[in-house]
Amino acid sequence: MRELPGSVLFACTYNAIRSPMAEAIMRYLHGRQVYVQSAGVRAGDLDPFMVVAMDEIGIDLSRHRPKSFDDLDDDYFDIVVSLSPEAQHRAVELTRNSHCEIEFWHMPDPSLVDGSRETKLDAYRALRDLLLRRIRERFPVEGSPQL
Repeated sequence: MRELPGSVLFACTYNAIRSPMAEAIMRYLHGRQVYVQSAGVRAGDLDPFMVVAMDEIGIDLSRHRPKSFDDLDDDYFDIVVSLSPEAQHRAVELTRNSHCEIEFWHMPDPSLVDGSRETKLDAYRALRDLLLRRIRERFPVEGSPQL
């Protein structure tokens, strides 16, 4: 089993959907074992579909406040996981002068899906489940909580 990093930053474009989902899942699975943050290239607005999709698995993100890289308290992380191409470019800039691992997990943007409310929610659920799978694969913990 891989050793867990001390700190992880999940990054996306607006810190409104992908990166807060990843941060919350990581925090749920690993608690205080890993320092976890999320940020966007720009701070967006809280996405209500994201809140609903996460609430379905028992994670409340209704109080999440999107933040940008500039809003981070610390800019040193062991691993930065970029979830959008724009965030990947910013992560490279952020870590240019530090010893930090960068991973790019290109994740779909569910806000681009058109259709009924249920169709849109299905896209958010698919992203949530994909993130959950990737995080469990990359950061496994023996006896981790089940979602």
